[in-house]
Amino acid sequence: MDASVRALVLHGPKDLRIVTRSLPHPAATELQIAIRSTGLCGSDLHYYNHGRNGDIIVKEPLALGHESAGEVVAVGKETVGFEIGDKVALEVGLPCEECEPCINGRYNLCKSMRFRSSAKIFPHFQGTLQERINHPAKWCYKLPGSMSYDEGALLEPLGVATHAARRAQIPMKATVLVFGAGAVGLLCAYMAKEAGASSVIIADVDEGRVDFATKNGFADHGYVVSSKRGQSIEEKLAIAKETASSISQTAATTGKPIAEVDVVFECTGVESCVQAAIYITKPGGRVMLVGMGTPIQTLPLSAAALREVDLCGVFRYVNTYGPGIELLSKRGSETPDPGTLITHRFHGLQNAQNAFEMAARTVDEEGKLVLKVVIEMDSKT
Repeated sequence: MDASVRALVLHGPKDLRIVTRSLPHPAATELQIAIRSTGLCGSDLHYYNHGRNGDIIVKEPLALGHESAGEVVAVGKETVGFEIGDKVALEVGLPCEECEPCINGRYNLCKSMRFRSSAKIFPHFQGTLQERINHPAKWCYKLPGSMSYDEGALLEPLGVATHAARRAQIPMKATVLVFGAGAVGLLCAYMAKEAGASSVIIADVDEGRVDFATKNGFADHGYVVSSKRGQSIEEKLAIAKETASSISQTAATTGKPIAEVDVVFECTGVESCVQAAIYITKPGGRVMLVGMGTPIQTLPLSAAALREVDLCGVFRYVNTYGPGIELLSKRGSETPDPGTLITHRFHGLQNAQNAFEMAARTVDEEGKLVLKVVIEMDSKT
């Protein structure tokens, strides 16, 4: 017999409604999971504010949310390795597992990927802001008892940073620059340190975020980027060079100016930051394009090509949940705590609208920094 569950569903820009849906018993290879924690992502905010994410338009009521962890409440009859009561994190992108990228181990590039809370396919694959969902057991990961549901929800954005760091091939004792001190940028800085970088610099237009990064150990040095913008392409490139030059004078861990860097994680998608990233990367270095911003940009490609600076795209993640769980569960006291990225918590679907409004802000009413907002639920909400 189907169960009734409540879901938070987007019907249009800023039109969130709590609706009741029916949920069948999990299929043979599925788990039924009571969602306990869901982090709000930039794509969730785009859908909420505009009813679209870039060119992807919501065409039917869509439950948002994809950064989630929860409790197993039912197990499909052919599923092994899980029990009722297990804590799990959900990898919410389901690839076809048959195409060339999937076969070659790059399932994040699968053209038939079904990704929860994305309107890219129709009918849309509903997101995780529901009381319970059925999900393939293959894409669920047990959490150790010491790990909270909120930490489990962080595994999704951590996966993006993990995948970016793998593709960056960070040299030992490298100097790394991160543009953008939001959640993903901070996690990229975290993964750069885990990969052995000797000096991590973080740059953002928001001084509060830069201060958070340095005070909490995510970065060794911070730089507040000027909001100055040019009109012509010549003015824009001149400002980007100025930004790169100014950052290059930042004192590294050695006390000397950092000059050029080995790797840049560009987590803003802002044209001026991508331009500056190219200018500040040393010959043979890499610029990791993590941020999803302006789709068409004017870049100084000769400055990259003539110095063999690689521009590397980063899209979601591949096989990152297991390593992420191990990393967070064994984190030492000397390393930054990714859990500090969660700055605001809202309880229950009934408070979700307030959560979305908070996630769109940089500071709350009391002046406290807003980074990652999560919606928590228990069996009574």
